[in-house]
Amino acid sequence: MSYRLAIDIGGTFTDFALVEDSSGDVAIYKQLTTPSDPSLCVLDGAKRLLNEQGVSFDVVKTIIHGTTLVTNAVIERKGARTAMIITKGFRDILDIGNERRYDLFDLRLVFPAPLIPRGLRFEIEERISYAGEVITPLEPDNLEDLMKKLVAEHDVESLAVCLLHSYLNDMHERRISAFIKEHLPGLHISTSSEVFPFMREYDRFTTTTVNAYVQPVVDRYLDRLEKGFQGQGFAGNLYIMTSSGGTVTTETARRFPVRMLESGPAAGVLMSAYLGRNLNLPNLLSYDMGGTTAKGCLIRKGTPRKEYYMEVARVHEFKQGSGLPIKTPVIDMIEIGSGGGSIAEVDQRGLIKVGPQSSGADPGPACYGLGGTYATLTDANLVLGYLDPDFFVGGRMALDVEASRRVIKERIAAPLGLDVVDAAWGIHEIINEDCARAFRVHASERGVDYRNCTMIAFGGSGPIHALRISRKLKIPRVVFPFGAGVFSAFGLLVSPMSFDSLRSHRIFYEDLTPRLFTETFQPLIEESSDLLKHAGVEQRDIRIVRRLDMRYLGQGFEVEVTLPDLQSPKELVEQIPKIFVAEYQKRYAISLIDEPLEIVNWKVEAQGKATGMGGKYHPEDAAGDAALKGHRRVFFPEAKAYLQAPIYDRYALQPGTSLKGPAIVEERESTCIIGPGDRVVVDGRYNLVAEIGKEGNDD
Repeated sequence: MSYRLAIDIGGTFTDFALVEDSSGDVAIYKQLTTPSDPSLCVLDGAKRLLNEQGVSFDVVKTIIHGTTLVTNAVIERKGARTAMIITKGFRDILDIGNERRYDLFDLRLVFPAPLIPRGLRFEIEERISYAGEVITPLEPDNLEDLMKKLVAEHDVESLAVCLLHSYLNDMHERRISAFIKEHLPGLHISTSSEVFPFMREYDRFTTTTVNAYVQPVVDRYLDRLEKGFQGQGFAGNLYIMTSSGGTVTTETARRFPVRMLESGPAAGVLMSAYLGRNLNLPNLLSYDMGGTTAKGCLIRKGTPRKEYYMEVARVHEFKQGSGLPIKTPVIDMIEIGSGGGSIAEVDQRGLIKVGPQSSGADPGPACYGLGGTYATLTDANLVLGYLDPDFFVGGRMALDVEASRRVIKERIAAPLGLDVVDAAWGIHEIINEDCARAFRVHASERGVDYRNCTMIAFGGSGPIHALRISRKLKIPRVVFPFGAGVFSAFGLLVSPMSFDSLRSHRIFYEDLTPRLFTETFQPLIEESSDLLKHAGVEQRDIRIVRRLDMRYLGQGFEVEVTLPDLQSPKELVEQIPKIFVAEYQKRYAISLIDEPLEIVNWKVEAQGKATGMGGKYHPEDAAGDAALKGHRRVFFPEAKAYLQAPIYDRYALQPGTSLKGPAIVEERESTCIIGPGDRVVVDGRYNLVAEIGKEGNDD
């Protein structure tokens, strides 16, 4: 027997999924994250799951891991003390930024401080021109002086090397890196020409500083995991999920930790796309709500959209430009500070505000009994009857209803003169509207009509809120997948090995020849393919996807086009204008066909063979057990009162079963709320499918 183990760390819970490859049988597990050292939870939870299943580590061939470690290190400023080497005269690039105001009318704008303070940025005499030519050579004496400065800063753990125009000619960055490695071998080094060789120096430099800032943290974390798993008898391969939806080796993750910024959430999107393809539902909204945040991603024609830009550590959550810009391949998601642990409070206007601050796993919501004193969304859902205090996480955690009532009364109800139930419903509904509003903006900016989409709702809290949010968005169908509470962990099991290689190289289309086309793409193809082959992927299983960023002459931003497969360079070069015009018209409805075309960036994605979930998707089959577990008092606003709602065991529901609300369907890791008049059907894959608008009334 051969097993694969997936581990997804969230802000509150860490999820585990174990699959046996020959049968496809899946076992799942969930336990509280340990924020002080996430590796403790990972190692302990993996051991517990395998012990429950009677499986030893020596038959586990692969472990795939998604983590929020990098994001948290940047947001909480808990990375390593990092220095920076930069071209003379450009020391203040990180402070100057893009000289762009994210709010034109705010006279007190605040931007996140650079990760590297000015005192740790060292200038060096050298200069590469915009054409990649050496203007000022890098002299050996300058390197000696530089090393003395770094030695003086003896507590520096990491170094970012960011030189002007190094994306065109990385000769000086390579020389500095080699020199430092020889004389200061214990120092972690990130060069901008390796991390993200794109033009626009501020974005490139910031991305490189983030990579350097978290590199020692990630290195120590992966070292603890590798030694911990090996100590338990694991001798297989450990892979790490990246923001772009692929997995890489730990060696690659150590080199490019910045690519792990959206590691965990990307897995849930991949699983949504995988499920959508199986159900023949190509257009989806992937909706994931856990204990800390909610994430949304639009999936079109079975594929999530990929971007090469994101922001972290925003000063204002919904204001683009208020965070640190990161240039790295990433699945295009919107993230909202709404989750089970989101803290509710009364703001200065006398209104209820929920999130983005979260109680996390320590101390967690008040009902956890771990010392939490704030009212949270989980407390509200418990008071409303949506959660069973004796069946949380399958009964492994008992929830304290009275503690939830107490903090909601003290923090929300009493200051506003409300009943505790009304205050709890207000907390719940505010989260619904916050998510719906964010998703509306996200779809509008991308020209997507939700009326043509299906929502895939998952995460520990997602199925509780999904139907009400979908009504607000006019989404006609919602699918609640089996094992929704650990759905992102399932996504790790279906993610392929992949790596993106990218480089800026500006050229007019009229100057592009088939030979130049091949010569520019080939090094990128070799780089990305070699990383996969080093990880054990066979050459025959590697698929190459080539993309170009293009624009009309004079424009400041580019449009990405994907080139078709299996064509000769000559044929591809001839088709490029037609492909670009079609994509441009699709996005902007017009095309300035008389302007010259310019190619700016060249991108290659190497993908390994995707794995599936085997023949048995659901974790266990409780056929024969009674589906109806009993009844519970549950609050529904339509009745403005608590109703005796039937409670169903998700594991006992069989394909073809139809349920009409009000009702609650429970599985160990999540709970699905079906409102009055709503109807859901269990399909052949054990998903709950709700057709919105066919039953029930709109909000």
